[in-house]
Amino acid sequence: MSFFGNTINTLQQSLDYASVKNQTISNNIANVDTPNYKAKNVTFKNVLDEKVANNFQAKVTHPKHIKFGDGDGEQPYQIISNPGTTYNNNGNNVDIDKEMSNLAKNQIYYQSLVDRMNGKFNSLQTVIKGGR
Repeated sequence: MSFFGNTINTLQQSLDYASVKNQTISNNIANVDTPNYKAKNVTFKNVLDEKVANNFQAKVTHPKHIKFGDGDGEQPYQIISNPGTTYNNNGNNVDIDKEMSNLAKNQIYYQSLVDRMNGKFNSLQTVIKGGR
């Protein structure tokens, strides 16, 4: 959508990330008592570090832009688990307090993205109505 540059696309990808993170946290909470279940986490930084290490190239429209790389259509995050830890006697490593805290943080993050997107669309609506 060219009305806002790349803002809507970035907000959409951020909402996708928050949605996947919410599903992952909810899955962890649902499996809190499942024997040998290993909690999963959605990460972005690992993917960014990997991409930067591989010297990928970005579309540069200004000489002062940092060269990051071109998007290859992949999701900018991945779901990982830590199989080397155990918090319960049944082999499970879900910490319910941590998961509930992560869920609350993610819900606040998601709502802020929705509010920002609503603001962009309200601005567009104001322009369409002629400033009324």
